[in-house]
Amino acid sequence: MAPEIRGTDIAGPDETLIALVPSPEMAEAAEALDPRVRAFRADPDDGPPSGEAARAQVWVPRFGAGSPPPDFLATLPRLRLVQLLSAGAERFSGRLPDGVVLCNARGAHTPSTAEWVVAATLAAQRGLPDFVREQDAGRWTTRTHRSLIGARVLVVGAGDIGRRIGAMLSGFDVELTFVGRTARDGVHGTDELPALLPHADVVVLIVPVTDETTGLVDTAFLAAMPDGALLVNAARGVVVDTGALLAELTAGRLRAALDVTDPEPLPEGHPLWSAPGLLLTPHVAGTVPETGARAQATVLAQLRRVLAGEPLADVVGDY
Repeated sequence: MAPEIRGTDIAGPDETLIALVPSPEMAEAAEALDPRVRAFRADPDDGPPSGEAARAQVWVPRFGAGSPPPDFLATLPRLRLVQLLSAGAERFSGRLPDGVVLCNARGAHTPSTAEWVVAATLAAQRGLPDFVREQDAGRWTTRTHRSLIGARVLVVGAGDIGRRIGAMLSGFDVELTFVGRTARDGVHGTDELPALLPHADVVVLIVPVTDETTGLVDTAFLAAMPDGALLVNAARGVVVDTGALLAELTAGRLRAALDVTDPEPLPEGHPLWSAPGLLLTPHVAGTVPETGARAQATVLAQLRRVLAGEPLADVVGDY
């Protein structure tokens, strides 16, 4: 569990709070919170901040930013908080100077990501990609596909998004099983996966990237899934062994719906583009018009906690 970090660890009660943010709109919204706040648009690609901006205690990287450049961080000697706009923190975790706390935007992408999982699962189960291809070809081809109603769904990842997925799927009368890093009430541990996988019609991946989850879905994992089962990945591409998945898809034994891949972006000519039984989207599960507003609201709420000296939310510990 991550240690409690309070707003006073970021800025003192009488200290000006200086934040670097990715857009002028967010800077304006941040400064409207309190006269103590000064906010500047900043991006490592534009060079190091200068003047008052170089005294920032808070940095909000742009959504989708890569790992923080060391030379950029070196120009921010007073930096104490990096607040992400994403739930995933693997590009920043372990790459910040000592004394700098990392927080993610837990919840900002939850509704849209859970919605994608339901949409992709339904589409794959009912064969909608096949029918779209037939429509493009001008063919009226009837086929019978699977149903989501009553399916046995294994959700690997029992956090905020996993729970929302479960809530959305409950209307389909699915048999729902959650798996987390460790077992607890209503949640199985990952060590139980070998016994659970053979009984799952749909396996949903919504785990963070850690040493334990990188390559989690390997040849043995996939082999344990029953014939015809569907793998749905809304986590990160590195959670799945791409070669092992391709082998199962090519053999026609398993199906998949992927919003993320390894490598990513998927290069031209990669065999995943033409793999049978695959529904593929380009890492857009969390991207809807409302996502930006939710992410900005997360940032503003965190700044309010700093100003009030309250404990920070969504601190990333050993992620």
